[in-house]
Amino acid sequence: MAVQLGEKQWYIVTTYSMHEAKTADNLRKRIQSMNMQDYILRVLVAEQEVPVLKDGAQTGKTRMKNLYPGYIFVEMIMTDESWYIVRNTPGVTGIAGSSGGGQKPTPVTREEIEPVLKRMGMVDSSMYDRYNVGDKVKVIHGPLEGTEGTILSIDKTTGACRVDTVFFGRSTPVDVEFSEIEKI
Repeated sequence: MAVQLGEKQWYIVTTYSMHEAKTADNLRKRIQSMNMQDYILRVLVAEQEVPVLKDGAQTGKTRMKNLYPGYIFVEMIMTDESWYIVRNTPGVTGIAGSSGGGQKPTPVTREEIEPVLKRMGMVDSSMYDRYNVGDKVKVIHGPLEGTEGTILSIDKTTGACRVDTVFFGRSTPVDVEFSEIEKI
């Protein structure tokens, strides 16, 4: 009997803080051993490389920083079996959006998961569809982090964006990567 595949969605899985990587690894092993690769597609711990500081100065070394302690992100097609496997994985304490009592959780919207994926440098072609010239955006990563502006151009092949910002009271166009901006 063929199973009807639903639409893949992102879900937020809760775990113990500082145990995100171990829980994600446990889930990946269960996906393999239970042959669920067609239903549970990606398991992510939202981490970003940051410089190591000593006495306020950079050491030249980097480390991985967890952006969302206590959470992992799972892209899956929600079925009774995929839901059972995720919620019964060692280290999983729950799934955000599930009210208990057998109720399946609510998926995360595309607008909510996109900044998480971008912070990890994961950009897919569907993300470009939400952005247009003239949109107000904020730089979320890199040397211009926190800067706001208006999109002047987007190159979907290279991922380069030109954003009009204001520096010292003057309109200044800057070039940033698509993965470094989010809509405001």
